[in-house]
Amino acid sequence: MQFQQLTYFLAVAETRHFTRAAELCRVAQPSLSKQVRNLEEELGASLFSRARGNITLTLAGEALLPLAQRIVADVETARREVGELAGMRRGRVRLGATPSLCAGLLADVLAGFHTRFPGVELQVEEGGSRDLIRALGKGELDLALIILPLHSSDPAFVTTPILRENLVVVSPTSRPSPNGRASMRITELRDRPLVMFRRGYDVREATLHACRAAGFEPQLAVEGGEMDAVLRFVEAGLGIAVVPSMALKNRPGLRGTPLARPRLLRTIALAHRKDVEPQRAAKAFHRHLMHHLRQLTPEELGDDLEVIAEGGPEEVHASGPAGRRYGTETE
Repeated sequence: MQFQQLTYFLAVAETRHFTRAAELCRVAQPSLSKQVRNLEEELGASLFSRARGNITLTLAGEALLPLAQRIVADVETARREVGELAGMRRGRVRLGATPSLCAGLLADVLAGFHTRFPGVELQVEEGGSRDLIRALGKGELDLALIILPLHSSDPAFVTTPILRENLVVVSPTSRPSPNGRASMRITELRDRPLVMFRRGYDVREATLHACRAAGFEPQLAVEGGEMDAVLRFVEAGLGIAVVPSMALKNRPGLRGTPLARPRLLRTIALAHRKDVEPQRAAKAFHRHLMHHLRQLTPEELGDDLEVIAEGGPEEVHASGPAGRRYGTETE
């Protein structure tokens, strides 16, 4: 059985006419008819009832039809995938991501993408969402993993929500749990020394907003750190901090205590400029990221991470109404 024979069979099944099927396949009609007869001989059954002016599928033809469609579709998919791979020997992806994503999710995603497309140059810029949106708007990045919603006066962006993540209270494992329980309430951060991120970090805004909404101003032990510095300061015992759960990956000296309901949540999205068509390498990375997320097991996700990548792209206009980047379960 040959792939070409199945293609000719499907053309006749679609058109119910040998001459029109030959025109569709751009071959001579006798050649197409001969290949269909060869297929029937190999299978040992007639696939078409050839009454004058009325070509219909036999029972054998009806049985073969879905199988042939699947085989042809799989071959076309394989050709497309191989063709894209061959055409991706070179390229560049300029990706922006928040520090917690760089420390958690992104390393595995980049490793898998590099294995598949070793000739594509990967450039990663780490920063807060506001910094990344500015870089994306200026054309310095192709894609950016940011926190929704956007706050920007730059041109409109297209965003694809991919993850929902809990924020946790981080403390050193060398010391007792902050409250001796499995979770903490926001009000329990009152009068506790906090290690705080620099201005421009989304987590800083979320923490300050939550504390003020609970009726108190947090006590800051250290202020102005980047993600790695904040975690190191917590390890050193300078205070506790509110961080994304992914930031604790490969940090055995730190524990994450979930916030009691209503928990603080953030939505992570992949963004690109609406007025700039992503290059082929950037599109390939987008597809690879989505595939990676859908392959994550419940054990790998844990209790603090939820994949929402099945949602379609969502257009977010920079001039749209401002909103909080973080929400709670009650919103």
